[in-house]
Amino acid sequence: MLEKKAYLKRVKGITFVGKTDSNHWITLDGPENFGGSNAGIRPKELLLIALAGCTASDVVTILEKKKIQLDDFEINITAQQQEEHPQVYTTINIEYVFYGNEIPTEAVERAIELSQTKYCSVTAMLQKAIEITHNYRIEKA
Repeated sequence: MLEKKAYLKRVKGITFVGKTDSNHWITLDGPENFGGSNAGIRPKELLLIALAGCTASDVVTILEKKKIQLDDFEINITAQQQEEHPQVYTTINIEYVFYGNEIPTEAVERAIELSQTKYCSVTAMLQKAIEITHNYRIEKA
C-alpha cells in the first residue's frame, strides 16, 4: 500500500496554503464574509477540478495512444449541491468537449468509458457517494 501525505498551513482566517508529495503549493480560501480573503479556490470546488483533471488525463492519453489528433479539449463540470448543511454535491455531470477534424466517435466513447470504469481514481472514490454522469461533444476545428 502506498502512503500519500498532504500538508496544510493557515495563512490568516480561513485562508490556507497546502501541498502534497508533488511539492506544489495551492491556496485554499473562502469568502470574506466567512473569514476568508477570497484569495483562492474553495475546497469543494477543488474536488470538481480534481475530478476533471483525473478523467481528462486518462481520456487524452488514451486518444493519443490511438494516434487521434485533438486540436483542443475541454471539460465542463456541473454539480448539484444540496442547500442544507452539510452542503454536499448530490450529482455531478462531466461534459467532455473535443475539438478537431476526423475524431472517431467510437474512440471517444471508449476512452471515456475506460476512464470512468477503470482508470480515474477520483471517479472511483466519488461515485460511491455521488451520482456521476457524463456526455460529450465533438466540435469541428
